[in-house]
Amino acid sequence: MVKQVVNNGVMLGLIISSNFQREGIHFFTPNDFSQQVAYMNHPIGKLIEPHVHNLILRQVHYTQEVLFIRKGKLRVDFYDNQQKYLESHIIGAGDVILLASGGHGFEVLEEVEMFEVKQGPYAGEGDKTRFAGIDARQVKLVE
Repeated sequence: MVKQVVNNGVMLGLIISSNFQREGIHFFTPNDFSQQVAYMNHPIGKLIEPHVHNLILRQVHYTQEVLFIRKGKLRVDFYDNQQKYLESHIIGAGDVILLASGGHGFEVLEEVEMFEVKQGPYAGEGDKTRFAGIDARQVKLVE
């Protein structure tokens, strides 16, 4: 299953559940996203031709992150660009989430191990603006 979190026509996030399965290659992101996410499922013996990636200058305006949840459970809170809270989703082991735009915060519900992939180079504290999030009473959980 794949869930898009959208606000005013803008994709804030994309949640790919651990049970997603399809043969071949499936890209979840549009070509203009600076972070591309795809799922690949190939049979034994499939050859992927050796290749190098060409030098192409790209311009990244905002950081997009992809989280791979290895273990545990996490609540993801989504905010718009004005830091207004919108909704929350629960993700768990095996799930993948692309955080494409807007704001986000997390609460660890079960001990979590995860991988984060995002564009670099990292700009330190200048890379983000921190703000006060919601408390547990304000959670609007979307299934």
